[in-house]
Amino acid sequence: MTMRPFDILIAEDNEDDILLIREAFESVNMANRITVVRDGEEALAYLRGEGVFSRFPLPGMVLLDINMPKKTGLEVLTEIKSDPRFRPLPIVILTVSEREEDILRSFEQGACSYIRKPVTFTRFLAVVKEFELYWTLVSKVPTLKR
Repeated sequence: MTMRPFDILIAEDNEDDILLIREAFESVNMANRITVVRDGEEALAYLRGEGVFSRFPLPGMVLLDINMPKKTGLEVLTEIKSDPRFRPLPIVILTVSEREEDILRSFEQGACSYIRKPVTFTRFLAVVKEFELYWTLVSKVPTLKR
């Protein structure tokens, strides 16, 4: 069974992590187009199609870091899930935080998954391979319109 690729929005402010994510996704030959925004306000502007993001398609999924400038990932998650247009959008928290309260709050606010960023590239690559298998072969994501 072949699934159509969907766009992934990555909200991440750490340049090293962005590079690591891009390299890992390229290593597993993911067909998904990736767009990166570097803070919480940009993530919301992207989803709303505001300004420079007016011509970008709505993503099929958001990978969201908790610790970001301007608006935290949890603040962004709250805003996404409070907007009926974006409520069905799968949000995966991808963060270094191991705090139980962050995990609990993420799920309470509507995240569909919580992934702790592995420290090494090898481990992160293994996580991305599992991620790719699940989200492209097992799970389905809704096609949303703005």
